[in-house]
Parts: sequence; structure tokens; C-alpha cells
Amino acid sequence: MGPKSKFIKVRCSKCKNEQIIFDKASTEVKCLVCNEVLATSTGGKAKLKTSILEILA
Repeated sequence: MGPKSKFIKVRCSKCKNEQIIFDKASTEVKCLVCNEVLATSTGGKAKLKTSILEILA
């Protein structure tokens, strides 16, 4: 049985930049290009504000 958390590749809805983030982010995650918020912390799985492209192992 492996870890329950994963890294995910997302695309910013504003500038289309692709970025890899942690699915259980403990802080707000922003796009590295345009500073748009991609995910916010919920105490568990992060609440995504963008689309998932790929789930990485």
C-alpha cells in the first residue's frame, strides 16, 4: 500500500501555463507565470481552481 497523496499536473486557466503541484497543498498555490491562484488549502486535499492534465505517480 503506497502513499495516498500525489503530484498532479495542472494548466492555468488564465495563461495556459502547465505546472506540477501537490494534491494536498498546505498553502495557496499560485501560477508561476501570471500569479493566478491554482489551488487553496482545505486541511486535506487542496481545492483546485483549474483543470487537471495528468496525475503523476
